[in-house]
Amino acid sequence: MSASFVYRRSYRGPVLACVFDWAGTMTDHGSLAPTGAFQAAFAAFGVAITEAEARGPMGRAKLDHVRDIGAMPAVADRWQKAHGTPFTEQDAQEVYRDFLPRQIEVAAAHADLVPGVVETVAALRAREIGIGSTTGYTREIMAAILPCAAAQGYAPDVTVCADDITGKGRPAPGMLFQAMMTLDAWPPAAVVKIGDTVADIEEGLNAGTWTVAVTDTGSEMGLSLADFEALRPEEQAARRLAAADRLTRAGAHFTIPGVADLLPVIDAIEAHLSRGEQP
Repeated sequence: MSASFVYRRSYRGPVLACVFDWAGTMTDHGSLAPTGAFQAAFAAFGVAITEAEARGPMGRAKLDHVRDIGAMPAVADRWQKAHGTPFTEQDAQEVYRDFLPRQIEVAAAHADLVPGVVETVAALRAREIGIGSTTGYTREIMAAILPCAAAQGYAPDVTVCADDITGKGRPAPGMLFQAMMTLDAWPPAAVVKIGDTVADIEEGLNAGTWTVAVTDTGSEMGLSLADFEALRPEEQAARRLAAADRLTRAGAHFTIPGVADLLPVIDAIEAHLSRGEQP
């Protein structure tokens, strides 16, 4: 009887690329811009949605985000009462068409970098780590954000938008795969995906990369920098713990307050890799 075994190859090299989300991760502390735009778009059709409902599918491609909001039982009930018919795909398309110019209008006003972006990216580049980005925003929305970010010192090597690919958006891994190909970064174990939403984490997991979730700057916290800093320390800690719990349950390998805290995590990931451990 011949012996059988399973060969399993393990990447043991360094991290080659970090792929970041945008709003709530690198810009727009609290991911405020899309929330207000979604609420205004649904209100234009006579249906009020709460901030929590607007945030629920955050990280998804924006048309998918509209569909997901409309499918929420409470929102679907309000839509039925307001219109006398269920929320349909045509309705989703019409709400999205209303949403898009609202989002573009406010995008640049919410393009401030979160603390630590410039310094962290510079440190990663010094280690010859490629810098990529994926986003649920369309290319048209990003056209208002990219120059603002560049003027503040952040310009990733590649940005892949929701409408740059033909396949499904997050949590599907297509955008992340596209960024990895452009960065020539492989295997997936050599790549780290950083984001602030469940969709970000699922995107990374589905691509086979390491995943890092930010808690304080993102949609789970949902606060501007000024509002976050106005919280008492114990309130900050409690909200951080709740955000970390939700993102960890989604599968995040690591959680950190913000990108300013990323470098020790990169060191930890490289230590895992040196031992043959994979994401």
